[in-house]
Amino acid sequence: MKTARKWVLALTAAAALAPLAGAQTTTPPPQTFTTTVYFDYSYNLTKDGYLTGTPAAQALSNKFAFRRAYFTYENKISDFLKFRFRYDADNTANITSVDFVKSSTKKDDKLRPFIKHVYLEWSPNFLQSKVNVGMIETISFKLAEDRWGYRSVAKTLLDGYKDITGIEIDQTSADLGATWKGTISKELRLGLGLHNGSHYSHIETDKFKKLSGFLQLVPVRGLSLVGFMDYEKQTDADKAVTYKADVYFDMIKNFNVSFEWFQYKNDTYKTKIDGVDKNYKIGGWSIFATYKIKTDKLGIFARYDAYQPTSLDSTKDQSLIILGLDWFAWGSTGRLQPNVWIYNYKDSARKTDIVFAMTFFLSF
Repeated sequence: MKTARKWVLALTAAAALAPLAGAQTTTPPPQTFTTTVYFDYSYNLTKDGYLTGTPAAQALSNKFAFRRAYFTYENKISDFLKFRFRYDADNTANITSVDFVKSSTKKDDKLRPFIKHVYLEWSPNFLQSKVNVGMIETISFKLAEDRWGYRSVAKTLLDGYKDITGIEIDQTSADLGATWKGTISKELRLGLGLHNGSHYSHIETDKFKKLSGFLQLVPVRGLSLVGFMDYEKQTDADKAVTYKADVYFDMIKNFNVSFEWFQYKNDTYKTKIDGVDKNYKIGGWSIFATYKIKTDKLGIFARYDAYQPTSLDSTKDQSLIILGLDWFAWGSTGRLQPNVWIYNYKDSARKTDIVFAMTFFLSF
């Protein structure tokens, strides 16, 4: 009897402890929540420049503004599969109501969230591959952006071009589609992308898709040579092509120098000269340098961009100089980045613009 009673007690205890034992041996998938915010105070140091001389620019010369606010959720489902969901936010002028009596509309300039990424990343045991499917990061300028390292201050050449010149370049940081990136050897890496081409913020409007690819050669440690190309049909007869070449040099500790060049040609872009429509190319190049004076404490950066909005009229060419300081005021969580932007123009009638900004970069 005593023996039977002992067995009953032992089995009862085992049954009671089984859920706890299972909970200890089952590890929940790693999940992370991160936030990144770019917040600026800006002031126009010139009052009569091509951009700063307008009444609208003068009225907004002294302002605070959020430029970006990211919220990212990532879930490592397994050793080979990861999920990302990212919210972004910026200011838009949304029409929120209509007054039919006064025949007028009311706009709302609140910071509005929108979805930037929703994708699965599969990492098969083949060439260190990463396959992304969904609303993905494109491969257009990711490598250059990582080298620049100051997305909080300014976009890279191909990404920021349309913001600065007003000429639309058919590039985007995210889109609906798929990408594959792999490593053949330590000297050779490559990537391919196939996506809508209509950007993540617009629905697809045609039957054509954008095909892109890059090849990265690392002949020696600290030197990278990158070639990029994308292609997309605009109509059955017209196409658009982007060519891009980068050089990254970081052989010296804490010091990086990088060079970008691109050319974009769209068969639908034309300028009328002497009554005849002529195709033109859009292009530019950028060189930037960053130096960590003290790692995770203080750094400096400088950049020079040259733009050619149209190959048929050099008077529209312009350049941009960015100079700045990166101070880790609150460690990696909060950084202060005072920076100055200097715009120069080939057209002598356009006076130089100089703008100061104090960028608050928060990441946690």
